[in-house]
Amino acid sequence: MKNIRVRFAPSPTGALHIGGIRTALYNYLLARKTGGTFILRIEDTDQLRYVPGAEEYILEALAWCGLQPDEGPLQGGDYGPYRQSERKAIYADYAQQLVAAGWGYYAFDTAEALDVQRAADPNFKYDAAVRDRLDNSLQMSPEELSRRLASGEPYTIRLKVPQDEVVEIEDIVRGQVAFSTNELDDKVMLKADGMPTYHLANVVDDYLMKITHVIRGEEWLPSTAHHKLLYRALGWESHMPAFAHLPLILKPSGQGKLSKRDGAKFGFPVFPIGWQGDTAEDSFQGFREFGFDPAAMINFLAFLGWNPGTEQEIFSIDQLAQAFSLEKIGKGGARFDYDKARWFNQQYIMASDDEQLASAIRPFIEAQGHRPDDDFLLRFTRLMKERMATYAESYTNGRFCFEAVDSYDEKTIAKKWHAGSEALFSSLREQLLQLPVYEAQHIQACVEGFMQANSLKTGDVLPVLRIALTGSMQGPAVFELMALLGKKEVDQRFSQAFNLFVNFVATNK
Repeated sequence: MKNIRVRFAPSPTGALHIGGIRTALYNYLLARKTGGTFILRIEDTDQLRYVPGAEEYILEALAWCGLQPDEGPLQGGDYGPYRQSERKAIYADYAQQLVAAGWGYYAFDTAEALDVQRAADPNFKYDAAVRDRLDNSLQMSPEELSRRLASGEPYTIRLKVPQDEVVEIEDIVRGQVAFSTNELDDKVMLKADGMPTYHLANVVDDYLMKITHVIRGEEWLPSTAHHKLLYRALGWESHMPAFAHLPLILKPSGQGKLSKRDGAKFGFPVFPIGWQGDTAEDSFQGFREFGFDPAAMINFLAFLGWNPGTEQEIFSIDQLAQAFSLEKIGKGGARFDYDKARWFNQQYIMASDDEQLASAIRPFIEAQGHRPDDDFLLRFTRLMKERMATYAESYTNGRFCFEAVDSYDEKTIAKKWHAGSEALFSSLREQLLQLPVYEAQHIQACVEGFMQANSLKTGDVLPVLRIALTGSMQGPAVFELMALLGKKEVDQRFSQAFNLFVNFVATNK
């Protein structure tokens, strides 16, 4: 098998959608499985849509995901430059080659003239049916063409699409796909500013970089007909890569493509990492800011369109590479299931090393203004490890470990606190204060002894203690929590809570 060379070729036009990360992932996995090469190429020929900072975002996102290219703008390589804007001179030569071979022509039509055509015909497209009556070199003499070129008049170079042919493509995911050339327009190959369009630059770069497989989203499938014609026009048909067009990632409802706005609408991330736009509406949090392990997100994304055909769901990146094949990618759209993403992340959290997990959640705790010491944070991590699906939930689900309780479950208080409770729980407070060693097993023995001595059941005591400590019936094991908070903090919370419980019951009789 020849050396597999694949590329991920994003445009720096804003934040990178997770659909783009999935495309990068599948390219990466194929390269790693086959011992091939994974290339990053920045397709920045559309200067009107270029967004400052977007390339840096792409590089950071790939690094966070662990998808490091073998060749690219940072890594270099034998086939650079890896930014299309730095390859401008290359494309002009190939555009001229198209003209010389009769596969391309000069078009002098102004944007205003083409707008007039579109106004007259909403279905207008620049193709074989109209090209002979438009302002291009196909309907002018060699002398006129030479004069207009010499005068410096702006022009584009268009692909001359043949009539009455069928372009067939064998797609690894979709099987055979056919296009009639009569449905294709004469796409611009070289723009008036001398920059190539996506189509020319994409094909030229894939050829020069010896790309063997093009793995990209299904929205690019229609463009493949023009690309195959370009390979033919440039004499490269025998070097055309294999194509695999990936299914769409759908909204959670399964209806329609997942968009960047869906994240804001439904409250989940659709980008790998956060993006700071010019406005609040154009700024987004990513999986990183939501508190996801990048390996868990990658595991989740791998299953959005691909399935190994086994019951196994948890895969390391190396295991994914070993199991991956393009033939196991489905044709149908893959529904984005955020609950499933959280499930994956929770599995990774529960399987993680305690010290590493403590380090991972620290930024989320510190973002709330708390600076716990390493020992407290490690003990907190062990206590909350199975009670969070994201790193961010370490704080939201364990806030009471860092802050005083400011509200209480009054419904449960009304059921559990009654006449005589004040004296009983005051006695328990005193016994707990006398403990020489304030660890979970000693606290448990003290409370159980208290319950036995007073003929009380677990349901009579532990709900009251839990609400006093956390404000609700939610939280980790009571005795472990008390040991974490420490004797002084626990007693202060009991004192405050029991006084409130007395007043609450008294005013709600």
